[in-house]
Amino acid sequence: MTTTKSLQTTATDANANLFERAKRSIPGGVNSPVRAFKAVGGTPRFVQRAQGAYFWDANGKQHIDYIGSWGPMILGHGHPAVLEAVQKAALDGFSFGAPTEREVELAEEIIKLVPSIEMVRLVSSGTEAAMSAIRLARGATGRVKFIKFEGCYHGHADALLVKAGSGLATFGHPTSSGVPADVVKDTLVLEFNNIPQLEEAFALHGKELACVMMEPIAGNMNFVRASHAFASRCRELCTENGALLIFDEVMSGFRVALGSAQAVLGIKPDITVMGKVIGGGMPLAAFGASRAIMEHLAPLGGVYQAGTLSGNPVATACGLATLKEIQKPDFFEELGRKTQNLVSGLTQAAQAAGVPFCGDSQGGMFGFFLMSELPQNYTKVMTTDSPRFNKLFHGLLDRGVYIAPALYEAGFVSAAHSDNDIAQTIAAAKEVFASL
Repeated sequence: MTTTKSLQTTATDANANLFERAKRSIPGGVNSPVRAFKAVGGTPRFVQRAQGAYFWDANGKQHIDYIGSWGPMILGHGHPAVLEAVQKAALDGFSFGAPTEREVELAEEIIKLVPSIEMVRLVSSGTEAAMSAIRLARGATGRVKFIKFEGCYHGHADALLVKAGSGLATFGHPTSSGVPADVVKDTLVLEFNNIPQLEEAFALHGKELACVMMEPIAGNMNFVRASHAFASRCRELCTENGALLIFDEVMSGFRVALGSAQAVLGIKPDITVMGKVIGGGMPLAAFGASRAIMEHLAPLGGVYQAGTLSGNPVATACGLATLKEIQKPDFFEELGRKTQNLVSGLTQAAQAAGVPFCGDSQGGMFGFFLMSELPQNYTKVMTTDSPRFNKLFHGLLDRGVYIAPALYEAGFVSAAHSDNDIAQTIAAAKEVFASL
C-alpha cells in the first residue's frame, strides 16, 4: 500500500518527476548544490515562471519568493522597465565580443554610486570577480598571501575553497576535492569578527599579505554583520602593513543600501567585488578600485584578466535599468521598512510559541537564527538547531512561502513584496512555530 501510494504521488508531482529526470543528466539533478534540498530534505521546486514577488513551480503552485535568485531581483521578477530594456537590447544583438556604449554607461553608474571605486572591470560571475580581485591585489602589491574569514563565501575559485588551519602559523586546507594543497598554502583563514586573532595574524604575516578579503555583511553563513570595530581594524591593519582591503559585496552591493554595505559601515575598501543586483538577474559581476590599482590590469598593466561575455550587451541593459529604478526617492527606506517588518513579525511569532529566534536585516537583505542571540562568527552559526529549521522550512513551503533551503543562507525582500505578502508570511510562520 505504501509503495503504491508513493508511486501515485510521484506520478502526479511534476517537481519530483523533473528532479528524477534531471538526476539522469545533471550531477545531483541541479546546477548549483544548494538547490538540491540536501540540507533540508524533500524535493526541489522547479520554477516554471515568476512575476513580482512570486514564482510558480512545476505543479502550478504559487510561492512568495524570499530568495529572488539569491539577491539580484531587488525589484521583483519581471519589472516592466527592466523587461523593456532587456527586450530592446536583445533586438540589437545578444553578444558581440567587442566594446559597447552600454558597458561604459554601467561602469559610470557604479562609479557614481560607490565613492571607493574610480574604475571598474565587468565580468560574468561573482566567482570570476572575486578571483580576479585577488589576482589584482597580488599583482598590485607584489605579495602572495592573503586572509579570508571562515563562513565568508567568495565563489568557488580554488584558492578560496579553504577551511581554517590548526593555528595562525599554518595556512588553510582545501574544502573541496580537486583543490591541490599547494593552491591554498597562501590562504590564511581566520574567525570572523575576532579582532585579537586578526591582530596576531598581521603580527605574524603582515608584510607578506597582499590583501584581506571579507564580506562586510556575510550572506553564506546566513546574515552576519562585520562589527564596525572589526571592519575598522581590518582597514587600519591593511593600511599599516601595505595590504589591500577587499570588500566582497556580491550579495550586499546595492542590496543593503544605495552605497552598498561600505556606506552602511562608513569604511572605504581598496577593492570592491560586486554582482547580483548590478546584473538585475543576468550573469554579470564586476570588481572596481582606485585608478592606480585598476591600471595594473591588462591591457594597461601586467595582471591578466579576460572574458568573452564580459560586459554582455543584454546583461548591461538589465543592470542599468535596475540601478536606475533603485535610485528613485525613498526606494531603500521603503524596502528596509518591509524587511524590518518581516523580521520583527517572525521574531514575535517565534517568541509567542516559545521558539528561540533572533533576526537581523539591512535594506532588502535579512537573516534569522533559531537561537537566542545573533551569532558573530561561523562557529556560533553552526550551533543553530538544524532539525527544527528543516521543519520550519517545510512548514513554510507547504504554506506557499519559499525561503532558502539551508539555514546558512540569507534571505531577500524585493520592492515587489507587498505588506500583505509580509503579513501572509508571518501568519504562516505563526502556524509553523506553534507546531515546533
